[in-house]
Amino acid sequence: MLESTVVPRVPHPSVHAEGVSNDEFRAAMSRLAAGVVLVTACEPPLGEDPPSAASPAGRHDITRGEDVGMTATAFMSVSLDPPLVLVSLRNGSRMDDLLDEQPLWGVSVLSESQRHIAGRFAMKGRISDRLLFDDIPYTRGEVSLAPLVGGALATLECRTEERVPAGDHTLVIGRVLTASLPSDSGGPLTYFRGKYRQLG
Repeated sequence: MLESTVVPRVPHPSVHAEGVSNDEFRAAMSRLAAGVVLVTACEPPLGEDPPSAASPAGRHDITRGEDVGMTATAFMSVSLDPPLVLVSLRNGSRMDDLLDEQPLWGVSVLSESQRHIAGRFAMKGRISDRLLFDDIPYTRGEVSLAPLVGGALATLECRTEERVPAGDHTLVIGRVLTASLPSDSGGPLTYFRGKYRQLG
C-alpha cells in the first residue's frame, strides 16, 4: 500500500500566518470611517539641531528649514489628563524619519472643503513639500513652528512623548501643547471605502 504524501500548503505571499490576506484586511478596515488630518513639522536647516522640549522653539531658524506635511487618517485622541494624541506613520516615510529627530509637530483637522489639501499631501511621488504649501493659507505654530492650516476645524501643536514600533508603522504619541479652533463652520472631512467624503 502506497503512503500518501501530504504536501504542506504554502500560503500566498499576501496571506499572513493567521489566514487573513492584505486585501481582506484592507477591505475590512476601509469600512471604518476616519477623520482626516494634516500632520506637519518644520525640518531644521542642515547642520542645526531641532528644538528640544526644554529650549524655546522660537530659536529655530525657520527661514532656512523646510516645512513637511502628510495626510493621515490613523489619528486619534488617547488621553485627557495629560492631553495625548496618537498618529500612525509608515516606517521609512519622510514624516516618520523627521519626527524621529524633530519632537515638535502640528495637526490640522481638515474640513469637508479641504479635500484638495488632503489629496495633495497624500500623493505618491509628489513634488517638494515647499511647493505644496505655496497656495495654502496657514499660520505658524507658536511652539512647534509647524504650519497650521487656515480654516481647519481644529489645530494642535504636539511634542512627542513616545514612539512605539507596530509592524510596518510607528505609533507616535504626542502631548498636546496648544489647541485652537480656527473655524466652526462646515463639517469634517472623512475617509471611507478608499475615498474622501463629507457627512450627510
